Amino acid sequence: MEPITPATAPNPAPAPATALAVCASDALSDGGLAVRHDALFYGRPASVFFVRFRGTVQGYLNQCAHVPAEMDWVEGQFFESSGQYLMCAMHGAIYEPDTGRCVGGPCRGGRLRALQVEERDTASGRQVFWLPDAHITPVNPVSQPSTPQAPDHVRPTDA
Repeated sequence: MEPITPATAPNPAPAPATALAVCASDALSDGGLAVRHDALFYGRPASVFFVRFRGTVQGYLNQCAHVPAEMDWVEGQFFESSGQYLMCAMHGAIYEPDTGRCVGGPCRGGRLRALQVEERDTASGRQVFWLPDAHITPVNPVSQPSTPQAPDHVRPTDA
């Protein structure tokens, strides 16, 4: 498959206007398993992943800078054994988790495509949020909690 670039990409869907809840913050441990989500990259099926490194959450498109293939060894396993680098299972490219920069292997000098990620305090605890852009969007946006409202026929009346 040809790598997708802005020059070869189909027209992207508009980006969602709001941040999307990914997971509870404590679901990501330093150097541990990632949380993956299905996505569209320039309108084509892809996946993204979220990891924690040195206390900070990072998110990336799950596509090696060397070959446009998914990177995880098994689903969610991106860190190599020391927990200090992200590693592509296909050709062994090594990436810095905090920058996405390739520091070893066939893509040296390349970079993973970063996602905008935030951690926020919510009513249900600290959460990781993804702020999609126009080129990488969720396949099934996670619905945001809303304040439930009673149907019109049950609304209280003024007394």
